[in-house]
Formats: sequence, structure tokens, C-alpha cells
Amino acid sequence: MCFSYNLEKELIDLQKELKNGTYRTGKYRTFYVYDPKKREISELPFRDRVVHHAICNVIEPLFDKKFIYDSYGCRVGKGTHAGSARLVNFLRRAKRMWGSVYCLKADISKYFPSIDHEVLKRIIRRTIRCKKTLQVLDEIIDSTPGLKGIPLGNLTSQLFANIYLNELDHFIKEKLRVKFYIRYMDDFVILYNDKKQLHKWRVEIERFLNERLLLTLNPKTSVFPIARGIDFLGYRTWPTHKLLRKRSVIKMKRKLKKLSRLYSEGKIGLDKIRCVIASWLGHAKHANSYRVIQRVLDITFCKTS
Repeated sequence: MCFSYNLEKELIDLQKELKNGTYRTGKYRTFYVYDPKKREISELPFRDRVVHHAICNVIEPLFDKKFIYDSYGCRVGKGTHAGSARLVNFLRRAKRMWGSVYCLKADISKYFPSIDHEVLKRIIRRTIRCKKTLQVLDEIIDSTPGLKGIPLGNLTSQLFANIYLNELDHFIKEKLRVKFYIRYMDDFVILYNDKKQLHKWRVEIERFLNERLLLTLNPKTSVFPIARGIDFLGYRTWPTHKLLRKRSVIKMKRKLKKLSRLYSEGKIGLDKIRCVIASWLGHAKHANSYRVIQRVLDITFCKTS
């Protein structure tokens, strides 16, 4: 509100700082979220977020055209539902081609805290030459103490994270020549008909990450037959259907029980409950979960009626 009240002055001041090279990142406010695990979120003052939006508006198109098609995190026209639909498409095509299909499912260990500042700057400099722009980007990157890590919470961090792992994308697609590969931020899936080859690719990917990006794979990385289903982007996925994650259903039941109790105590209205249900249904409708949805809604409306 304060920024908007003095909008013209604030914007002119930011413009002067950016032109003069005197812009400095404000102080972060940190807090934690616990969904599904504990994560530290860093939040900048509003004026800094305005700068980050302005920067992304300008530089994101330059990088986006270099990203592979099957990178789905934080990109216009992509996202979790598009990525999940693409996985189903890949599973069906792979099943028709090979019959027996295996999956390599992996993610990066402590990804955001592990991004190396100098490596990130080097990658960015392959695309951007403007010294003033690079100065601002370096200031944002180095606003995180130490030589590693970018904060969860910055709009630029989402872009930086995609830029960083775009190196891995091109290695997997162009060097390893993998056909069925999908990545969403630091989670990725590879499909193939040879379990031994997937294990070999895993070793090569880990070596590339260690040597080129100074990252490591999560120890939970595994190779398994697709018959057991692939837990990816909020769903358990097979070639024939998708189901909601069990923890998603359990979490929703608990949330609705709590809301029902608050409603019966007169502390909230039905509008609040409807908003929560609508949000969850938006996610659930993309899976084959009609009966689960009915059970969850029956619990809710029995409690609130």
C-alpha cells in the first residue's frame, strides 16, 4: 500500500538506481512452511519484487526459447497438469513401442540451497551480454550469503533454477539421446525398455551433475517397472489412468474435518469451505478419482448439514 501510494516516486527511484548501478537488494524476511516438508521461504520487500518482475519480463523470453519442450516448471503454458498429461502420453507411446517399460525417477538433493553462484553466473553470461543487466543479476544472486544457494520465494529464483538445470536437459536429450524425458524443476522422469540402460544413464547423469553443476542426485533415485505406477506431479500415474496421491486425500480429509468443526462452532462460513473444496476439485478432476471425491465430499456435507 505504501509503495502504491507513492507509486510514481518509487518507480522513478528504482529506475534511477538501476540506471546508475546503485540498486541493492533489500533485507530478506524468512519464515517456514510445512507442506509437505519443512521449507525455508525468503521474502524481499515489495520494491525488490517489482524489480524481479521487471527483470523476468525482459530476460525470461531469451532463455525460454532455449529450454527443451518437456521442461514444465514455472513456464507459461506448462505447469503440473500439462506435465502430468505429457507423462501419460509418454507412457502409452512407450508401452506400444516396447511392451515392457521401466522408469528412472530422480530429483536433485537440496536443489535450491546447492545452486553454485559462479556456475549460475557463467551459464547466464552465455545468453546475456548487457553489463548493467548482469550487474543487477549478480547482485540478486549474491544477495544470498555464501557461494551457494538461491532463496525459495524470489520470482527470479524460479527462472534461475530452470536456467541451471537446462544444462542437464540438453545433456540428457542431446548426449544421452533419451526420447522419453520430462522435468519439473528438480524432479525428472526417464522411460525406457532396458533396466540396465537406465542404471547406466543414472551413473552418467550423476557424473554430469557432480562435475558440471556441482549437484548430487537424491539417494531415493530409483529404477522400477511402470506397472507399480509413477508418483509424479501430484498423481500416481499408469498408462491407463491416474490416481490421486494417498497423502493428498488424507490431507484433504483432515482439512475438511477441521473446517467442519470450525463451521459448527460458528467461526467460519460455508463460503470458506466451498473455496477449499473447489481448489481441491480443480486438482482431483485430472485423475480417475470419482469414488474418492464422492467419499471426501460425503464426509464434508454430512458434517456441515
